Amino acid sequence: MIYFLPLIAAVTGWITNWIAVKMLFHPVKPIKFGLFTIQGVFPKRQKAMAERLGQIVATELFSIDDIVDKMKSADNAEVLKFVDSKLDDFINVKLGASMPMLSMFLNDDLKIKIKTALLNEIGEAIPGIIDTYASKLKSEVNIEKIVYDKVVNFSSDKMEEVLYSIMKKEFKFIEVLGGILGFFIGLIQLLLVIYS
Repeated sequence: MIYFLPLIAAVTGWITNWIAVKMLFHPVKPIKFGLFTIQGVFPKRQKAMAERLGQIVATELFSIDDIVDKMKSADNAEVLKFVDSKLDDFINVKLGASMPMLSMFLNDDLKIKIKTALLNEIGEAIPGIIDTYASKLKSEVNIEKIVYDKVVNFSSDKMEEVLYSIMKKEFKFIEVLGGILGFFIGLIQLLLVIYS
């Protein structure tokens, strides 16, 4: 029976680590055992985790300034192409429908001149529009609070699902490592018993 010590220790180590991984998420609600209260680590610390994650995302990973920089460095050709098609529709269709008298005086050459002037004006205005919108975003969008609200409102099942999808291999490694360490500890105990 003593020769089963490494196997028993391996199973004990694996089960202990499996329970430890499960206890990261369960129990969701606190359970009292006399003087002790047991609750899963993530459900217990969800608010603190959400707060810290919000701070990290807002300061280290993502900011409104990043978006503004990308918008400013982006090529405005696509925007101007979109505006060009809208101006075509406006000058050739809507202007004629809303002001038929004016459209009688607009020949193709004049329409092209008006459209070109408007496109140039809009092209020059785009950086100012971006700056204005960026200021509005900075004052109204709080990335830290958005992340906090999202994480704090995750259900425990959702939190478990997200973390398992990210760390499934690591959790499995912890369980297997418990079995391996248990086996070697059991083996050492066996050797100590045999040679003492």
